[in-house]
Amino acid sequence: MSKLKIAVVGGGNIGSSLAFDCALRGHDVVVIEKDTPSCQQSRESIVETASYAPLFSPLAKGKTSEMILQNIIWSQDLQAVSDCEFVVENITENIALKQALYANMAAFIAPHTVLAANTSCIPITKLGSFHNEPSQVIGVHFMNPVYLKPTVEVIIGLNTAEQTQKRCLEILVILGKNAVVVKDGPGFVSNRISHLFMNEAAFTVQDGIAQPVDVDTIFKECFGHKMGPLETADLIGIDTVVNSLDVLYQMFQDSKYRVCPLMRTMVDAGHLGRKTGKGFYTY
Repeated sequence: MSKLKIAVVGGGNIGSSLAFDCALRGHDVVVIEKDTPSCQQSRESIVETASYAPLFSPLAKGKTSEMILQNIIWSQDLQAVSDCEFVVENITENIALKQALYANMAAFIAPHTVLAANTSCIPITKLGSFHNEPSQVIGVHFMNPVYLKPTVEVIIGLNTAEQTQKRCLEILVILGKNAVVVKDGPGFVSNRISHLFMNEAAFTVQDGIAQPVDVDTIFKECFGHKMGPLETADLIGIDTVVNSLDVLYQMFQDSKYRVCPLMRTMVDAGHLGRKTGKGFYTY
């Protein structure tokens, strides 16, 4: 198996999960964060994941957090991406922030590098327009927790080069991932559908029709889902779900993507789900 050098730009919920998965598989990973507290939070998240991952993944059995962490470094310098063949952009779902990041990274992205956008809903073609070489930009939507999800959604932008797609798929095979390739569009397939699902579930709670546990139980026990829609929202982060729905509404101008007011209130209260200890559930 080839050993990769991977950069994860943005070590939040999904970014830390991705860094853990890559390091678990023996690859060299650099997590690039905006400040020291964010680096520390990312490190703590990976240590926590390492503590319980062996319960669920055969790959993690017998591997300590120290063994995994030795494959990861943290940096606040974007120049750290310069020797990486796979760079995954994973910052918050905000178009202005992403545009600034791509402009700042441009000087350091090598010509052979695959620049993968792990965005929730922003079209890949739009993100590619922020980079000086749009042909290098491709969408790779990793699911959380990354180490337990064998399949990823790959999104081809209008300017994504065939060579970028080919190399990206090769890298994903090395990372142990199956790829489902789709065309570009707001929310792609997974989030265009799943965010409506979570949003409407929130409306049923807001309208007093059911408690969160009842909503999730119906979908787990009646439809065989591993997680209910509100458990999923808590895992992703209520703020991320709200931001993504706002992007979908802006892109489609369709009222079906209007955000449930309950979720906006939860964001205002800091009840963002698992990462803050309280969302639709208390953790």
